Amino acid sequence: MTTRIGVIGGSGLYEIEGLTDIREYRIDTPFGDPSDTYVIGRLGGIELVFLPRHGRGHRLNPSEVNYRANIYGMKKLGVGWIVSISAVGSLREDIAPGHMVIIDQFIDRTKSQRAVTFYEQGIVAHIAFGDPVCGVLRGYLVQAAQAAGAVTHDGGVYVCMEGPQFSTRAESNLYRSWGAHVIGMTNLTEAKLAREAEISYATVAMSTDYDCWHEGHDDVTVEAVVAVIKANVARAKAIIAGVAPLIAAHEGPPPMHQAMKGAIMTAPHLIPAERRAALDLIIGKYL
Repeated sequence: MTTRIGVIGGSGLYEIEGLTDIREYRIDTPFGDPSDTYVIGRLGGIELVFLPRHGRGHRLNPSEVNYRANIYGMKKLGVGWIVSISAVGSLREDIAPGHMVIIDQFIDRTKSQRAVTFYEQGIVAHIAFGDPVCGVLRGYLVQAAQAAGAVTHDGGVYVCMEGPQFSTRAESNLYRSWGAHVIGMTNLTEAKLAREAEISYATVAMSTDYDCWHEGHDDVTVEAVVAVIKANVARAKAIIAGVAPLIAAHEGPPPMHQAMKGAIMTAPHLIPAERRAALDLIIGKYL
């Protein structure tokens, strides 16, 4: 199967206009149900697989999203690259509402209620994650964002908190002291699972407003935030349209296509049959 490009949409991005030859697939996974059906279509002749992270109509909060099923479903559909679009709060004065940050690092502030690995219940794996996004894909996204006319920050640290509540002011200032740039609730979990699934993953973080550290934050109206989200979504769609041909022109397989090589610690003969079956799609070639 030709490697497909996956797009996971966050707040406000529930569909991509301009897709042709559209088909929808409901995918069964060993890890439960994905957030919604997957939409497959062509954009300028390039095949994309789209999934709304929170479900159409925004039905799932960040802790309820079945990230494992979402990423597994992408893998099952032949996706080798995932562009993740995410609304975030800004922790920096120079990252104004409407700006795009092409993330290169994360800080994890989620809690243990999230399933963040495929490798458990009889199989153990430890994968390198020092650079948590695919550098090649990140470079393509910087190029596409700049070409789309977005104010683009090349690199940034994303604090991934649990939610669904936002930060306290003390937490927000703590994250600023750590050197973080934006805060959200979803993308690190996806990045971990995409790496384990050998999918090249990168994030476009769309600043919607300043986090609560900022003087005047509480004066921001819901209407103003919604207006920024709408403008951000329009820019995100332009970025997707611009990055797709860059990815399609990439020579060779996606950079993370062998990320699990050497990561499996469990002796093959000790891996339970049901774990082998569930993970054959990803690591069958190693077992």
